[in-house]
Amino acid sequence: MTSDTDPLVKIRGLRFFRGERAIFDGVDIDIPRGKITAIMGPSGSGKTTLLKLIGGQLRPQAGSVEVDGQNIHRLSRRALYRLRIRMGMLFQSGALLTDISVFDNVAYPLREHAPLPSSMIRKLVLLKLESVGLRGARGLMPSELSGGMARRVALARAMALDPMMIMYDEPFTGQDPISLGVLVQLIRALNDASRITSIIVSHDVQETAEIADYIYVISNGRVIDHGSPDAMLKSNAPWTRQFMHGLADGPVPFHYPAPGLEQDLLGT
Repeated sequence: MTSDTDPLVKIRGLRFFRGERAIFDGVDIDIPRGKITAIMGPSGSGKTTLLKLIGGQLRPQAGSVEVDGQNIHRLSRRALYRLRIRMGMLFQSGALLTDISVFDNVAYPLREHAPLPSSMIRKLVLLKLESVGLRGARGLMPSELSGGMARRVALARAMALDPMMIMYDEPFTGQDPISLGVLVQLIRALNDASRITSIIVSHDVQETAEIADYIYVISNGRVIDHGSPDAMLKSNAPWTRQFMHGLADGPVPFHYPAPGLEQDLLGT
């Protein structure tokens, strides 16, 4: 049994390797209910991999990932699919189905998983599109949308089944300043209005810190630091300070490990 005070996602001792490279090596993370939790770190630090582990697409070599009290990697396929229906996902690319309209993209999960009459599906789709400001675009094709509009349609689709949690994979990447501002406000407003749990993986510090309730910073397979956005921005920890403020000098070196330049040039 779980309570409202228990974390929705509880990760303990997570170890995941690709070949001999440790993506995660003993990671502990708690995702509280009804809040926006950010998982931040440099490119290649395993942020998207973490979402796949939470969703059960990948299996760890050790440790556990629990979602709403259920160990994801011990569930049967049917039980895992039932749990996934309660998870929304906003992919980095948006991942809209290109051959069907905006309306049909948002309606797709409802038609697949909700035994509802078409009249009810129509109303739900219009409500979801209204919440992201795109009800008037329901007849457009994905190719007719701007990048920001496509990301908002993808968000409406992620919300279609009223999930308990939405996972955002780099939601701010490639957005112009106006679209980015709209997305930031939408994520915060939808999270608060629907009382859902949001997980954002990102390396966009300013936008993520603006809306997150709590931040985990990961690198080299471990949690480097965690705390409120204000605490992370004011942290004196060298690695956290370098990442949060985009400093060139710090624990993360400019040069990839290599022999001395003179030795390399002379071939000695």
